Amino acid sequence: MKTRILFVCIHNSARSQMAEAFVNRYCSECFEAESAGIEPGKLNPIVIEAMAEDGLDISRNATKSVEDVVRAGKTYDYVITVCDEASAERCPIFPGSGQRLHWGFPDPSQFTGIHAEKLEQVRNVRNAIAAKVATWCEETSGVCNAAR
Repeated sequence: MKTRILFVCIHNSARSQMAEAFVNRYCSECFEAESAGIEPGKLNPIVIEAMAEDGLDISRNATKSVEDVVRAGKTYDYVITVCDEASAERCPIFPGSGQRLHWGFPDPSQFTGIHAEKLEQVRNVRNAIAAKVATWCEETSGVCNAAR
């Protein structure tokens, strides 16, 4: 059975979606990731573009609410918040079991400038999330491999 991870942020439109995609790319043999937000919005189109540049199509992903996940009775081994430090007080607490982690990343919805400038900032966040996920998968995959 795979280790289940829930990534949580405010809108489920950028950071949590990216983290979910990278876990499912890098370590899907051990982990199964989902994502949700406290105020689900629409996927950020610049995030969709940046992820496509990296070969990941998230354009058809739906944004999900933490409330719906709780109501569905889903449980997770890890609940990882990815809110930035400025929004940390709004970052939701997910009830239930599971180890809680916090990985703070800037919020792409707050980026300013022309499209090219926003895209560059989103690329930086994407790359930071990808690196964090890759390192974390490598460090924790021993848990998965030991269970097999």
